[in-house]
Amino acid sequence: MFARLRPYLPTAALAFLIFYFGFHAFTGERGLLSSEQRDATLTAKRAELEDLRAQRQDLEARATLLRDTSLSADLLEERARSLLGFAHPKDYVIRVKP
Repeated sequence: MFARLRPYLPTAALAFLIFYFGFHAFTGERGLLSSEQRDATLTAKRAELEDLRAQRQDLEARATLLRDTSLSADLLEERARSLLGFAHPKDYVIRVKP
């Protein structure tokens, strides 16, 4: 019985490989059916990147104002009060939970 099936084994193995790779080409992590999920992830990552770029620009601008050559007294006072937890007696302090 095995002798009769022996000529078909390479064909069956090749058919199995074609099915296996074809199945994963459609349903795998990078398959054709998961392209919508990749697009949604890419859109979310691009939005996160834009937020991080804006945050970085803000931090770079603040760091520039804190350098010795262009020290901003207002920014220095704001940072000192924020870090030390002090406020001017005439200031209104509104605490917000982070």
